[in-house]
Amino acid sequence: MKKKILLTNDDGYNAKGLELLAKALEPIADVTVFAPETNHSGASNSLTLVRPLMIRQAANGFYYANGTPTDCVHLALTGFLQEPPDLLVSGINNGANLGEDTLYSGTVAAASEGYLFGVPSIAFSLVKRGWEHIQPAVRAAVHIIQKQLEQPRQNPMLLSVNIPSIAEHSYKKIRVTRLGRRHPSQKVIPIQSPNGETMYWIGAVGQIKDKAFETDFAAIEDNCISITPLHLDLTNHAEIALTKDWLNSA
Repeated sequence: MKKKILLTNDDGYNAKGLELLAKALEPIADVTVFAPETNHSGASNSLTLVRPLMIRQAANGFYYANGTPTDCVHLALTGFLQEPPDLLVSGINNGANLGEDTLYSGTVAAASEGYLFGVPSIAFSLVKRGWEHIQPAVRAAVHIIQKQLEQPRQNPMLLSVNIPSIAEHSYKKIRVTRLGRRHPSQKVIPIQSPNGETMYWIGAVGQIKDKAFETDFAAIEDNCISITPLHLDLTNHAEIALTKDWLNSA
C-alpha cells in the first residue's frame, strides 16, 4: 500500500514547484495537494480567524483554500482528510529559506503546522527565485522524501531543506546544518501613492552575519543541499535560572 503524502506550499496552488513535485511523487505515494489560492510568502504561522474559509478543487485535482499555508494544513488535518498522512511536504518554494527566513516563511510554517499535529514534515526551498533548475531540485526532493517513506524516522521530525539552483545534485553533497544568521533587514522604502500619501515597501533582507561551515548559508555557498532539523520550543532554557535570580534580586 502506498504511503500518503499531504503536499502544500506558500506560492499558491498553481505554482510550478508544487505542480512538478506532485507529479514526481505520484508513482511512489498517494498525494493530496492542498495549497493556498494565492501567494502567501512571508505569512509565517498565521491562521485566519476573522472570516470563514472556502475549499475548492482545481481542474487538475488540487484542493485550495482562500487562506494561508497554515490554514490549509490545519483544515486538512482537522477534518478535511479522512485519515492523517504519513508525511507532510511543503514546497518546492520559489526562493531560499535560510537563517531567520524560517521565522517568516509560509513554506516552513506549513511544515511546522504538520509537525504540531504529530505528522513528520519537510519544507523544501529552491534557493534561486525564478524556477531555474527546478527539475534537478524536484529529483533531490523526491530522493529525500523516499528516504523518509522507506526508512521513516520516529516523530517528531521537522526539516527545512534548501536546494541550490544547479544543473544536477550529488547526494553525497547533502549537509545536515544549523541555521545561520543575518544582520538586521535593510530600511523600509518609502513611495508616494497617486493621492500623495506616503506608503512603504518592506526593505530587503540583511547581509549574512554567520555563515560558519556548519550553517545552512555555508552549505548553499558550497552548492550542497542543506537539511536543517527544526523544533518549536521557543523557551530559552538557559535563561530560566537567570530570570528567577533577576526577579528575586534586591
